[in-house]
Amino acid sequence: MIKDANLKSQDYLANLSKDIPAGLVVFLVALPLCLGISLASGAPLFSGIVTGVVGGVLVTWLSGSQLGVSGPAAGLTVIVLNGIETLGSYEAFLLAVVLAGFLQLILGFLKAGVIGLYFPSSVIRGMLAAIGLILILKQIPHFLGADEDFFGEMQFFQPDGRNTFSELGHAFSVIEVGALLVGVISLVIMLVWDTPVIKRIKIFKLVPSALVAVLSAIGINSLFKSFFPELAINSTHLVNLPVLDGLSSLSNELRFLTLEPLTNPSLYVVAFTIAIVASLETLLSVEAVDKLDPHKRRTPTNRELKAQGIGNMVSGLLGGLPMTAVIVRGSTNVASGAQTKVSAFTHGVLLAVSVLLFAKFMNQIPLSALAAVLLIVGYKLTKPALYKAQMKLGFEQFFPFIITILAILFTDLLVGICVGLAVGIFFILKANYKSPYFYEKEALPGKDLIRIKLSEHVSFLNKASIALTLDHLPRNSHVIIDAESSEYIDYDVLEAIHEFKKTAHERNINVELLNVPEVDVLEMH
Repeated sequence: MIKDANLKSQDYLANLSKDIPAGLVVFLVALPLCLGISLASGAPLFSGIVTGVVGGVLVTWLSGSQLGVSGPAAGLTVIVLNGIETLGSYEAFLLAVVLAGFLQLILGFLKAGVIGLYFPSSVIRGMLAAIGLILILKQIPHFLGADEDFFGEMQFFQPDGRNTFSELGHAFSVIEVGALLVGVISLVIMLVWDTPVIKRIKIFKLVPSALVAVLSAIGINSLFKSFFPELAINSTHLVNLPVLDGLSSLSNELRFLTLEPLTNPSLYVVAFTIAIVASLETLLSVEAVDKLDPHKRRTPTNRELKAQGIGNMVSGLLGGLPMTAVIVRGSTNVASGAQTKVSAFTHGVLLAVSVLLFAKFMNQIPLSALAAVLLIVGYKLTKPALYKAQMKLGFEQFFPFIITILAILFTDLLVGICVGLAVGIFFILKANYKSPYFYEKEALPGKDLIRIKLSEHVSFLNKASIALTLDHLPRNSHVIIDAESSEYIDYDVLEAIHEFKKTAHERNINVELLNVPEVDVLEMH
């Protein structure tokens, strides 16, 4: 049982049987994403892999998140593409990445991470559901072997001029039968492999279904090449890693920054843009992954900004793209059963090893098999049960939730979140903002008695101060949270209170709730 976000070495060792298979699945998903984002960004193909390795091997241990995964993000592709064009070369752009990392480090020390606590639960759940829908819609063309856009592309308007929905129509008109067969077989293997009957067999439980599906896909495509060449999957629908012959070819693939643009004002504009967008995407991602975490651990957001800052500085120095905590990889990590940060570290190590030693083998993996993996992850994020549960919470929770989904689906992640926030704030502006609570502490023999008396109206804007207060309550204390005078308490605040009560025993805190309404705390799996 995991009790704390700051785990000990024995906790990591105890969960290896879950973390290593989960890391392997994340690696299989991250590999084509890193390559695709590099390609779409107009950067060297190897740059995305560098970022993925730095994110997995270094940032994982600097971060306070146990389940978050960092790497190149699809949401930054346009910024990278424009940044390279503005600064004239990729080497000049790398300097902007390093400066952006330094700015993120400063933001961490300025405690700007508190912004992450101001995102309402309905908007975060809307984001997760939207990501799930987008994964399904975007992976269907790859599943059919008919998509020329990069693997991992998430925006509504695509580089090829089509959009998410018109791409589906096009894909069904140019199906590659071999890719479709491989995708269907991969999907069936994973669904059957994860059934309770199969999972009762210990050896099957240790081997991730995604690995079985991918290895089977490679074997099936090899059979196609030998016996049914007309079904063999086109190379454009296979993983395409750069093949290294040795250290000399590795050095040829790497790019290193130049200091020449230091006098160019555009450098600082690009760096500032990367820092702000990457920080927002990171805060959104860690908040979302914390929602998915079955142990409900809370990521220290200021520490996360510092970790991302150091990661971007190192990535830029080694020739990599800018990075963020990435929700697709993080949700895949949770869905694969990860328990600790060993899984994200494993994915980073496997990325490095695959490039250095097994590139030729990795280049045989059909994208339709990897699309099948993401179809399952997408469904887990956007199950019909989530919509029903959110609807039961009432109009003020459901409306921002559904608007966030639609806005992200038809624009992109950051724009959609801003629209969802605006809708959430619309409801809050009708309320009368007052001090959210009165705090009283009394020292008793053996333990402190702490009384938190909530005010008449407690909105989601009060969530941050209440959540931080609860997080910093002393161990071995008795806490009374009294809502007798409260006419309205926002769902987000109630959720934070009930989640605190659920885990308070881990700090030997006894919690007594007076007149605090019960709410359904939605579990994301």
